[in-house]
Amino acid sequence: MRKRKIRKKEVAKKVIRIIRVILFYLLIFLAFTTIFGTKWALREAQINNFEQILLTLTNSVSTASTEMIISFIKECILISLLLTIIIFFITKFFKNLEVFINIKIKKIIIKINFYKIISFIFLIVLITYAIYYASSGLYIYDYIKYSNIESNFFETLYVDPKEVDLEFPEEKRNLIYIFLESMESTYADKENGGAYDINYMPELTNLAKNNINFSSNNLVGGAHMAYNASWTMAAMVSHTAGIPLKTVFNQDDVSTYEAGTTLPGSYSIGDILRDEGYRQYIMVGSDLTFGGRRIYFKNHEDYTVYDYYTAIEDGIIDEDYYVFWGYEDEKLFDYAKKELKEISKSDEPFNFTMLTVDTHFPDGYIDNSCKDIYDDNYLTSIDCSSEKLDEFINWIKKQDFYENTTIILVGDHLSMNTYSFDEIDPNYNRSVYNVFINSAVDTDCNKNRNFTTFDYYPTTLASLGVKIKGERLGLGTNLFSCKETLSEEYGNDYIDEKLMEYSPYYESCIGKKCKKEE
Repeated sequence: MRKRKIRKKEVAKKVIRIIRVILFYLLIFLAFTTIFGTKWALREAQINNFEQILLTLTNSVSTASTEMIISFIKECILISLLLTIIIFFITKFFKNLEVFINIKIKKIIIKINFYKIISFIFLIVLITYAIYYASSGLYIYDYIKYSNIESNFFETLYVDPKEVDLEFPEEKRNLIYIFLESMESTYADKENGGAYDINYMPELTNLAKNNINFSSNNLVGGAHMAYNASWTMAAMVSHTAGIPLKTVFNQDDVSTYEAGTTLPGSYSIGDILRDEGYRQYIMVGSDLTFGGRRIYFKNHEDYTVYDYYTAIEDGIIDEDYYVFWGYEDEKLFDYAKKELKEISKSDEPFNFTMLTVDTHFPDGYIDNSCKDIYDDNYLTSIDCSSEKLDEFINWIKKQDFYENTTIILVGDHLSMNTYSFDEIDPNYNRSVYNVFINSAVDTDCNKNRNFTTFDYYPTTLASLGVKIKGERLGLGTNLFSCKETLSEEYGNDYIDEKLMEYSPYYESCIGKKCKKEE
């Protein structure tokens, strides 16, 4: 009986030792993954806030670019695993050379195992460094800090679009709104307001010069990218609802994932145009599910979706076809032409939204039709995209529906590419590209403005001939009106800092519906 008890104790001790060993190496692996993952994120993307990571990870990431996923696995997971295995064999070697020292203190003998002490110190140092490196590099500290500062910024300055009088023209105009992946005015040459000696976007530059371009200077320029509007999903919310995309956790009736991108308390362009009888469509060259985009557009307001999977169903691409994020822009524009011909046959006005993909970081995508004349692959993709967009716009201008259609080309956000801007003037103010083509209204107030992508929301409606009482929607101001924007009134630094802070109003009345609306 006693032997059995002793045996049980020995088994229990052995199990505890195995668990401790597994935990030891698991913590080492996780620490290395954190370090290399942070390094990878900082190299691959210009992360400027932790909420971008948090919101992306809590939404669907399974449909991300396969190249990006493979890169993360190779450079973060596999390297961390390899280093953990190496440390395992090193510790095995030193374990066989264990050194014990007995120290006698007041008749008490303390047995010191140097192997365990060094192993413990190594683990603590590694974990401490991983936490420090990630929290500083990925702005985790700032996120925690500002999350504990309560702000009344939204209560004071947010204009609820549901409460604003909007007067549409008797004959409603069609809208073609094209999000241009990572497109900046930066890519133009210095003579036209860009940062380079070479103009990598000559066609887009000419479109901006010959139509309406809202600019922060007297040449071709664009918008300031506000806090939490710096990645595609957040940019789409910024452009279409005049608000940033912030994390929302206290959901009552839906999951954090769904509510975080649905934003049931917001009132977007989709909601407004739906109420005015518009038919609405969104077309992308990837899986629309990524980042919560499908949920957002299906709920604001039930857009007809064209994406990677519908392209297969409609015979645009083969079932096993997959490049970059899904399929390239050349096929996207062909797909759009085909659908626009059908959509335009109806007497009802339409809102056709698109998102290009070839200029996505880190290196863009260059198809066989691109002129491979630059050493920088990413800037080559910018040049090729500019040419393709110009051809697409020229095609639209030849269609019967063009006369009553406003076309808007806008960069979704600043590029996350990390090497193509190394040689530009560090003091150059990078801005998000825009051009309004065939607008219902004109303005003399489009140059030397200070504005954000939030302002595109009411400005888009104004370009359709909509009269906006007060010229404000969300956090945006109608740029055609010449009214001072929030950026011009308060400054971008002040606005960005306030957007970092915790907003009870955003959480209770945008992240979900206000109780008064239920």
